[in-house]
Amino acid sequence: MVTKEQLLAIMPLAGSRAEAFLAPLNDAMREYAIDTGLREAAFLAQIAHESGQLRFTRELWGPTAAQSRYEGRADLGNTESGDGKRFLGRGLIQLTGRANYRACGEALGLDLIDDPRLLEQPPAACRSAGWFWQRHGLNTLADQEQFRTITRRINGGLNGIQEREAYYARALKALGEEYV
Repeated sequence: MVTKEQLLAIMPLAGSRAEAFLAPLNDAMREYAIDTGLREAAFLAQIAHESGQLRFTRELWGPTAAQSRYEGRADLGNTESGDGKRFLGRGLIQLTGRANYRACGEALGLDLIDDPRLLEQPPAACRSAGWFWQRHGLNTLADQEQFRTITRRINGGLNGIQEREAYYARALKALGEEYV
């Protein structure tokens, strides 16, 4: 289990949100077997970047040029008018798209299609991140210390890799793991 002190060592800007997320994070990590130092460090580093240190469970909407491209994307399941904005990134890993919301909702027993904002609350934000992590085989990659490959599976590229790697180093240190 991750302690509040460890969480704040990794994500100092989380502040009081660390308390609100601590139990749901530990529950999600238990549920999805994110249960070794390497797995926990990789998971916490990725969510630190994706959520701005637990400060954002909803993608900041411009819309930017990239966000505008969510609309009508069949690969995301965004087939109805308005799906791009309705199913913007939410949760700690910023789950995006109608298809992902549907699959995650079915797995978690939540109606994320009718109430996508559930992913903005700590329990669902944490569980959805754990679900995504498991669904994409990220425990195996964490065990192999394939941090950049994990980043590609979450982000589609290496966006923010320096920051992600800095969080990873902090997480390994906070959790008592040796940074390789």
